[in-house]
Amino acid sequence: MSAPTARHVVVIGSGAVGTVSAVECLRAGHRVTVIDPGQPGGEQASSYGNAGWLSSHSVIPPAEPGMWKKVPSFLLDPLGPLAIRWSYLPKVMPWLIRFLMEARTTARIERTARAMRTLLVDAPKLHASLAAEAGVPQLIERRGVLHVYPDRAAFEGDARSWAIRRAVGVEWLELSAEELRQREPELHPRYTFGLVVEEAGHCRDPGSYVAALSRLACERGATYVRTRATGFRHEGGRLVAVTTEQGEIACDRAVVAAGARSRTLTAALGDPLPLESERGYHVMLTDPETGPRTPVMASDAKMIVNFMNGGLRAAGQVEFAGLAAAPNWKRADILREHLISMFPRLAGTVSADRLRVWLGHRPSMPDGRPCIGPARKTTDVIYAFGHGHVGLVGSARTGRLVAQLVSGQAPEIPLAPFDPRRFL
Repeated sequence: MSAPTARHVVVIGSGAVGTVSAVECLRAGHRVTVIDPGQPGGEQASSYGNAGWLSSHSVIPPAEPGMWKKVPSFLLDPLGPLAIRWSYLPKVMPWLIRFLMEARTTARIERTARAMRTLLVDAPKLHASLAAEAGVPQLIERRGVLHVYPDRAAFEGDARSWAIRRAVGVEWLELSAEELRQREPELHPRYTFGLVVEEAGHCRDPGSYVAALSRLACERGATYVRTRATGFRHEGGRLVAVTTEQGEIACDRAVVAAGARSRTLTAALGDPLPLESERGYHVMLTDPETGPRTPVMASDAKMIVNFMNGGLRAAGQVEFAGLAAAPNWKRADILREHLISMFPRLAGTVSADRLRVWLGHRPSMPDGRPCIGPARKTTDVIYAFGHGHVGLVGSARTGRLVAQLVSGQAPEIPLAPFDPRRFL
């Protein structure tokens, strides 16, 4: 088989997906330029504030059958696990209707789960390999993750989702109250049932990890341009340049991996895709007195807690308010309160000078599946965004798929479930 033709690829976005795409395109023999106004691994990127889970079992979309009944509570409780700001409701309503409709049957959720499993199945292994290449193997840990519930009855409320996970190959170990106490002695005793998913992994510092991958890309020849992409220029039906705020960058292939800010770029190509920001917050406690031994998710708080290099991070929940709205730091306060509730020995120690807060934008599609594939009118532009809650974990295989598409090779997994044209 002949080697693929070398291309000049412009990757728009230096988050986890864009950076891994750059590394993999370089590996495939292409010349790469990365465009982003921000610093790779910087606080502006959603990957920076990620909860750190490499959750290869995160195959269930956020919506579920019957969720439409909860919409009034989403509007009335601005500090709930999922909240919608009243001022943003008219704009988000079309997306929200699609979001709810996509989960109206179990069969639809199963279809998404099967597709997402192909994207995520061995992600911790792929990330461990990338981290080793980048000289930061210590940032990836593969020791499983823990889901905790107040009791088995609460777990049974999620039984449908776990049954779907089992059907696509996810396995887990159940923990009784006593086993949970032995494993997590600092966890509040109200949690009496747990699940350990041993295949999952954890990144100790997503921002530093993406920055290290970016350095690897530079060492292998990538060029970084600190500017914002604004569109594309075609001649004779072929891509010839990406336009930016600083002028044009000539190329013959482009990758749109700008996360929640990808929508204006796809619209410039005639693809008005339904991309929305699921705003997520985190709190970081420096030098914590206690915390979990294993990265843990509390079902009642919809929150993940784990040790990172900078301290103890609590992250999760969802807010719909768009890209431009000011943060509601009361939501970070809720995360802090949940953290103390989960680990009571932290009470009285979480002072403001030891606490950092952050807001980021998860780029989400209404069906819970990212867009990975060519633009509708040109195969010269590849879309790679919309990963929602699985941007970090899903970036490893997504980058490989992008390089395969750029090179004209058959993708390693079926891409029909992720085809951007499913919305058009």
